[in-house]
Amino acid sequence: MLQSKAIEDITKQNLKECFAMKMNAASIKNQKAEWEALGVKLPAFDHDAMTAKTKEHPVWVHFGAGNIFRGFIAALQQRLLNEGLQDRGIIAADTFDYDIIDKIYTPFDNLTMMVTLNPDGSTSREIIGSVAEGLRADSSDAAMMARFKEIFTDPGLQMISFTITEKGYALYRPDGSLMPVVQADIDEGPAHARHAMSMVTALLLERFQNGAAPLAVVSMDNCSHNGEKLQTSVMTIAKAWLEKGYVGQDFIDYLTDESKIAFPWSMIDKITPRPHKIVEEQLVKDNIEDMEPIVTSKNTFIAAFVNAERPQYLVVEDKFPNGRPPLEKAGVYMTDRDTVNKTERMKVTTCLNPLHTAMSVYGCMLGYTLICDEMKDADIVALIKRLGYVEGLPVVVNPGILEPKAFIDEVVEQRLPNPFMPDAPQRIATDTSQKVGIRFGETIKSYIAEGRDLNTLVSIPLALAGWLRYLLAVDDNGNAFEVSADPLKDDLQAKLAGIEVGKPETFTNQLDDILSNASIFGTDLTKTVLADKIKAYFKAELAGPGAVRKTLHDAVNA
Repeated sequence: MLQSKAIEDITKQNLKECFAMKMNAASIKNQKAEWEALGVKLPAFDHDAMTAKTKEHPVWVHFGAGNIFRGFIAALQQRLLNEGLQDRGIIAADTFDYDIIDKIYTPFDNLTMMVTLNPDGSTSREIIGSVAEGLRADSSDAAMMARFKEIFTDPGLQMISFTITEKGYALYRPDGSLMPVVQADIDEGPAHARHAMSMVTALLLERFQNGAAPLAVVSMDNCSHNGEKLQTSVMTIAKAWLEKGYVGQDFIDYLTDESKIAFPWSMIDKITPRPHKIVEEQLVKDNIEDMEPIVTSKNTFIAAFVNAERPQYLVVEDKFPNGRPPLEKAGVYMTDRDTVNKTERMKVTTCLNPLHTAMSVYGCMLGYTLICDEMKDADIVALIKRLGYVEGLPVVVNPGILEPKAFIDEVVEQRLPNPFMPDAPQRIATDTSQKVGIRFGETIKSYIAEGRDLNTLVSIPLALAGWLRYLLAVDDNGNAFEVSADPLKDDLQAKLAGIEVGKPETFTNQLDDILSNASIFGTDLTKTVLADKIKAYFKAELAGPGAVRKTLHDAVNA
């Protein structure tokens, strides 16, 4: 009997292995029927031919090989390839986390399982095959650098793009001094560049020295004036090399000639959270192999699949001196800089990002771990609705291509409540000190500039008070929790030293030094009526267990 059971188990395992699917270039060509039976949409183009053509004469290189690229930008090019509007894909590179290339790209032949999470609970799957090559942008790897130089000296290269986060463009430490790696790059010259911005500048030098062909250098990162940030960093490195004698003025002239090198601005919006257990389990259940997420050496949570929401927006300044893919046919808004800027301001200062930040800090204190669960909380919903509709819309910048109220409607009614979008307030609360200036400060400044009554604001001062209360690292039940990473965390927490939850008498004037910091909030809040309002909310939230909830409830329902 036992022997029979053992044979049965072995047979089942063998059958499972027989029907297991491995996502790679061979399987999408030879096992089309099996993939389609699993409801997986496959590339509708010759993947091998695309790969060969792209490697021979690349048109697009992207730096930052993470989820937003795989689940959005690469999918745009896939659509163009599927429709026969392009015959070449994208070369992906990572400047920071080489494990992404080695453990996620290479084993799967640069393919990604894209899983779209619909609000009704259904999912759709598509294998994204538009990436032809995955490279480690590692200056210590001579073979890799030789390949990059080969790519950058190809006159047909049209664009390089970036999703490396805002921190990827940063050259300076908080004290205003250059980061040591950047200083070393400047001192040692282009041949030894290690920082992402130094490396890109060195590769642009290679292009200049080998024919000076035009190129668009496009930031697609989720930060305001992203093209300007990228341009400033590249020019800072280039001018420092000029002073050191590593480059000539003619290279500077090349970088500043928009008919040669352009730095278009863009606005991007799509939520691609960490790989979710539910999605992983569904893929494993269907016998799709190696879908388990990994944590890289740089602490990136990533998998061979990307889970993401369906809504997505990409608005790009149409400034491409060497041509470009017809991205507008994939749903991208190609427009002018002013419209990009207005769309960015609409999203970041009014219609999405402020709502995210406000609900994230309160969500952390109230014990939530999912954004969608927060949307079942009447007080949090009231907070963000007032923030968007009542306080934001009166001063919103209308970009013309998107209607602001309709955008908020989609955010509040579809995007945030989506129970199948596993996004966490803890993730969104990361780097809040770098966000409050643009997400709340710009609206405050607009109110001041337009002569509006700051006393009418409730959600904004409540959100700022909530953030400062959050920094005490004690939840509304009185339990300690871990505050998300933030470059100013230690400094801000030091300024809040001595304040104890449950002892409001320990709060005196500790907030003044923070609220007066215009580099954080965009303006000196102590010179406005908002400072007293923030202090009052903050003190009320110190009263003891349940005080955060009571303060939030009373304020949004007043």
